[in-house]
Amino acid sequence: MNSIVILDFGSQYAQLIARRVRENHVYCELFPWDAPESQVLALKPQGFILSGGPASVYADGAPQAPAYILDSGIPILGICYGMQALTVALGGQVDPSTEREYGHAEIEALIPGTMLDVLSTVWMSHGDRITKLPEGFVALAKSGNSPYAAMGDFERKYFGVQFHPEVHHTPNGSEILKHFAVDICGAKADWTPDNIIEASVEAIRKQVGDERVLAAVSGGVDSSVAAALVHKAVGEQLVAVYVDTGLMRKNESEEVISAFREHLGAELVAVDAADDFLGALAGESDPEKKRRIVGEKFIRIFEEQAKSVGQPRFLVQGTIYPDVVESSAPDRDKAAKIKSHHNVGGLPEDMQFELVEPLRYLFKDEVRAVGEALGLPEKLVWRQPFPGPGLTVRCLGAVSPDRVKRLRAADAILLEELSNIGMLGKGAATSQAFAVLLNVRSVGVMGDQRTYQEAIAIRAVTTDDFMTAGWTQLPHEALAKISSRIVNEVEGINRVVYDITSKPPATIEWE
Repeated sequence: MNSIVILDFGSQYAQLIARRVRENHVYCELFPWDAPESQVLALKPQGFILSGGPASVYADGAPQAPAYILDSGIPILGICYGMQALTVALGGQVDPSTEREYGHAEIEALIPGTMLDVLSTVWMSHGDRITKLPEGFVALAKSGNSPYAAMGDFERKYFGVQFHPEVHHTPNGSEILKHFAVDICGAKADWTPDNIIEASVEAIRKQVGDERVLAAVSGGVDSSVAAALVHKAVGEQLVAVYVDTGLMRKNESEEVISAFREHLGAELVAVDAADDFLGALAGESDPEKKRRIVGEKFIRIFEEQAKSVGQPRFLVQGTIYPDVVESSAPDRDKAAKIKSHHNVGGLPEDMQFELVEPLRYLFKDEVRAVGEALGLPEKLVWRQPFPGPGLTVRCLGAVSPDRVKRLRAADAILLEELSNIGMLGKGAATSQAFAVLLNVRSVGVMGDQRTYQEAIAIRAVTTDDFMTAGWTQLPHEALAKISSRIVNEVEGINRVVYDITSKPPATIEWE
């Protein structure tokens, strides 16, 4: 199989390595560093990449480079902790550094003609450093605090870099990963939307056979593309179900129902369950409990729908890779849990369905590329991302019909104004934008009268992969107009603030 294996030593950036390798159209999979040897080698990898990690390699119980990767004769690239783990495994020395390196650093290539020539500024994040290279290695680069900022054994095709080439803070860092995967490992750049579709269709057919399948359609791009993939695989076996939870964006229901019936050609059942969801959420303000309430209600509704279409065993969900990582699903139990995700964290344990998740290992940009290759309309493919529980995760505190109505109106104004100036959609600077209704009140003045009302936070981010994101620097004129319209047109709002926090440390959604 044409692939690269990434062994994760606990880095929150490990998924970014996979993202960068796939950007270069090379398939890769991410495994915990201690995954069973048989499971890893079953992929028949052409190269190994060892990720960074939070531990010190010399600490008791610290993760180590598995012996089988050294016995395999396959090329290896160690990144940060991965470089240190490779060093120790091969007889080198790693020690604490008196001067740590966190953030931007300048490196100097020591041997001309390597891919390190394309780098000067890199992103460092380490407190230890290599003090003795393993036998057979030479220094390839140095920095102010790291005499061995990069190393290589050209005969065995073992390499290590102390910096993080996977993050955007290392300009041209992706070129290092491409050089390793394609030039050193000989992997073919054939991970394309058409090949993804072909493999997904085969896997779906193998999983569901000739049984009926329900697809949960939320209005977001992920659920739409997942349903389209399953429809391509099994055709009329699929029944798409759209549940109007009362927590949708403005005109969401009408647009989604129209798009599916006109463009997908799949059977679509629309269920109005607004009263059920809002009633179940009444008075609850804890974000984890709200997600679980919505997840439970979704499944119970789908179980009811299943009875009318022959009790299908399978349920399609638009879970994507960042969902899995942030929820610390079973196959990612080496990563820290960030939250119970809206797609995978709120499902009841006793549900009657087996999940079909064709996008589970795809990043957002890959999902959109697949959607376009499937022939879905641009408006649907580039629709703003929307969480499964809808506006409940953007309505901080208790959810009520009045508060959801308030939030929906503010969100519609935001999206309208950003669309008017070309800040949303394919190729736009803003990857995602939405309004958040805060569970705080503040004093204001309207018409010479004192007000004590709620506040809206605007969130707009720019990102390639949704694993990391920067806040979008919206034009001040646009922000002023959005703020003015919201406080004038949305009853109960007297203050608008703009969230300028990146991810990390924040997540994109507030809850």
